[in-house]
Amino acid sequence: MAVIETSDLTKRYGDVVALDSLDLTVREGEVFGFLGPNGAGKSTAINVLLGLLTPTSGSARVLGHDVQSESRAVRRRIGILPEGYSTYDRLTAREHLDYAIAAKAAADDPDTLLDRTGLSPDARDRRVGGYSKGMRQRLALAIALVGDPDLLILDEPSSGLDPSGMADVRELVREEAADGTTVFFSSHLLPAVEAVCDRVGILRDGRLATVDTVDGLRETLRTESTVTLQVDAEPGLDLADIPGVSTVTKGDGELRVTCTDLAAKAPVISRVAAATTVRDVTVDDASLDDLFETVTAAEGATDGRPPEVEA
Repeated sequence: MAVIETSDLTKRYGDVVALDSLDLTVREGEVFGFLGPNGAGKSTAINVLLGLLTPTSGSARVLGHDVQSESRAVRRRIGILPEGYSTYDRLTAREHLDYAIAAKAAADDPDTLLDRTGLSPDARDRRVGGYSKGMRQRLALAIALVGDPDLLILDEPSSGLDPSGMADVRELVREEAADGTTVFFSSHLLPAVEAVCDRVGILRDGRLATVDTVDGLRETLRTESTVTLQVDAEPGLDLADIPGVSTVTKGDGELRVTCTDLAAKAPVISRVAAATTVRDVTVDDASLDDLFETVTAAEGATDGRPPEVEA
């Protein structure tokens, strides 16, 4: 089932096109990374999905409901962490959650939710006005989990968190996905997206430049991977006949093999391991940061899209 489905979704502000004919499908149970540079239209798209903005044209459905005519039905089944979530300084964390639980007519235990997001027990009955940004973010994440939502929309969920907090968010996203929750994950921290997302969509100038897995993007954009093998003795092998191998460098007990095809990595490692003792192997693939830069680069783009990529 499509949990999020948009068709020709367009939003204009006068002469400015914030969303341009967005066709997007997010499947049930997947973690979908929604990426784009500042001003690409991500926040506009999210606000349309939440029923907070009316599109100029096109349509959007969330969990089978039209986001305009059935926005209340949509919001009952989703959890939302908006970027820059505002809390009430005079209320405690527990009071925030009591209110959110009552508003959704849910039966959650506030402490269970706060345990999941890592807000320390000694802070839960303190007024939020004295919280750090990271503590407020942990509270906001707990509020998004109220009512066991079918869809989580997380806009910059790692904002204000230290590395430990970012790891907690990644683990929480994995747990939710394992439980069948669909997660729509927008972040500028691309390693975090790469670590948890099944697919990513990259938005540029209001248009969807591409949708694929990270590995699929590497294949489509013909990025290179480097396999480095530490060996006891340099084998007299010819690896250039393996399809997808572009260069081989030897020296000081090390082989560095550059592959233009992801499928070449495994046969390279297998062939070297059969010929000599391999003490260590490292593989350096193009990061999501590299792929993002390639897709969003203006140079060489045609009609708003990189020439090699089809949405």
